[in-house]
Amino acid sequence: MQDVIESLKEIGLNGYEAKVYVALLKKYPATGYEVAKLADIPQSRAYDTLKSLEAARIVTSSGEKPQTFTPVKPKELTKRFRRKIEANLDFLEKKLPDVKDDYNEPVHAISGSFAIREKLIEVIKSAKTDIYIEIWLQDFKYIEQHLFDAYNRGLDIKIVGYDNVQCPFGTVFKHKNGREIEHSLGGRMVFIIADNQEGVFGKVEDKVIWTKNPDVVFLLKEFIVHDMYLLDIEDNFPEQLKYFYGAGLKRLKDKILNKNARYNIH
Repeated sequence: MQDVIESLKEIGLNGYEAKVYVALLKKYPATGYEVAKLADIPQSRAYDTLKSLEAARIVTSSGEKPQTFTPVKPKELTKRFRRKIEANLDFLEKKLPDVKDDYNEPVHAISGSFAIREKLIEVIKSAKTDIYIEIWLQDFKYIEQHLFDAYNRGLDIKIVGYDNVQCPFGTVFKHKNGREIEHSLGGRMVFIIADNQEGVFGKVEDKVIWTKNPDVVFLLKEFIVHDMYLLDIEDNFPEQLKYFYGAGLKRLKDKILNKNARYNIH
């Protein structure tokens, strides 16, 4: 019974109120003296507590002598507190963002392969409209079923696949220079955006960043989309690009990146 008392305290009753309410459920109607005995509390505290519960409309009194008390039904009590808690939560959801005018969603670091995969799966499961992702084959296999489930829920799925990712659903853009990028950056990168509201990016062997910051999510979406633009152009106009920019787009890279740039390939 102690766990019930503790739960009643969690929703707003104090210790004496919780004990008195439980005692009344065991025997009602009951006098203050009987309640004190059943609740194992001092008689003076029992009367004070019954008055506070009556004021809160959790117990009713007979108004006759000897005065007896009756508790509201448990379903009525829980329904009342549920309405109160939900109303408070609704109020906080509306008002808390206004407490600080310049509030920005933070970014959170997530480390460890298992934790990173779990976060990717969580983002995919919570998505409602679309998912844009860049990922390696060996990491893709851990989330493929969840992406397929999202696709079957009607989501638009677009994937940039490093290292020959094969996927029978969604739209896939194949990245031909994956190994060069992995060597250049020292690890396998992952980028995912869901519903233009939530993003994850970083090295899957080390650490990723998860955020709902709209500015960061916007930049990540821009990065992925422009990667898809370029990959589709490379796939459809390979000879023209080679003619204008040289093998591996060398002349284009020389135009944009200096020769000492750490990241010198696409």
